[in-house]
Amino acid sequence: MKSVVVHTGGKMSVEESPMPELNAPDDVLVCVAYSGLCGSDIPRIFSNGAHFYPITLGHEFSGHVVSTGTECGDLQEGDAVVCVPLLPCFQCEECCKAAYSQCKHYQFIGSRRDGGHAEFVVVSRKNLFRLPKGTSLMQGAFFEPITVGLHALKLAGGCEGKEVVVIGAGTIGQLIIQAAAALGAKSVTAIDINPRRLDLALSTGATHACDSAIMSEEEIRQHSHERRFNQLILETAGTPQTVALALDIAGPKAQVALVGTLHKDLTLNVVTFSHILRKELTILGSWMNYSAPWPGSEWQQATQLFAENKMNLEPLIASLSTPEEFVTDVISLAGKPMTGKILLDMTGR
Repeated sequence: MKSVVVHTGGKMSVEESPMPELNAPDDVLVCVAYSGLCGSDIPRIFSNGAHFYPITLGHEFSGHVVSTGTECGDLQEGDAVVCVPLLPCFQCEECCKAAYSQCKHYQFIGSRRDGGHAEFVVVSRKNLFRLPKGTSLMQGAFFEPITVGLHALKLAGGCEGKEVVVIGAGTIGQLIIQAAAALGAKSVTAIDINPRRLDLALSTGATHACDSAIMSEEEIRQHSHERRFNQLILETAGTPQTVALALDIAGPKAQVALVGTLHKDLTLNVVTFSHILRKELTILGSWMNYSAPWPGSEWQQATQLFAENKMNLEPLIASLSTPEEFVTDVISLAGKPMTGKILLDMTGR
């Protein structure tokens, strides 16, 4: 079968790999349809950030069930499924308290083991979410990134009636913007340095937009002055500057949810730190996308959003390509962030 294989030094190639086999009674063989590149995959490719090499990445994939082990009676051949990439141990204290993302003995599809950038992949039954009828496999490939945002909203107690501010209008940010608009936010403000991303946000759910490349913090603060109470700010860009910006522009008693992953040290000056105290901010860390019952209400909520046609995915897709074209698209990033979702299309096999 074809696999997109990553080697050290940012080298990628399409290679013939052995067909995976069922080795456990809860194993499932999946024929992959679509598999997305995640922003977290970029350092794994270009900065030797993977756990091992060579590796086949891919934790945002959808596909059909081909065959199952003896303990997967609820799945049938042909069922449409999507990847739930985390596999906790379900036995440690953290797991028993449904803190699955805190498990110290977990596995992760497409990171700690090979993933879905291939024609076929074998995963545990617990790593699959069955799609209901009417939900497409293309939509399924977006379930994992959508639930990342939905998890942050869940930790914040929802967004209904709140003044939502999303800092960073990349794929995760765009999905949060659409979800917040659909889930009853009073307003949704997008903040980014890319005018095209801001225009996209305004066309798919944002009510306001701020270009932080040309607007000062004070201008952004003044822009949101009328919406500074009952604020929920979600930082998705993962830079020291945007974390500081979130704290600086927050209104009184705002919630600040940190979703983006930092790759550089964060240093807060006295004034920025004082905002946390003086404005009595609530700081929320959001990690992954799981809750009880496994894999969590976030995944059911994603299903509902699609069933109600609340999510517009087409403008978020930068490319949809064959394995060979996918490799070219990824290599062309040269380690820089994506401007839109890069998707591997395996349906043309």
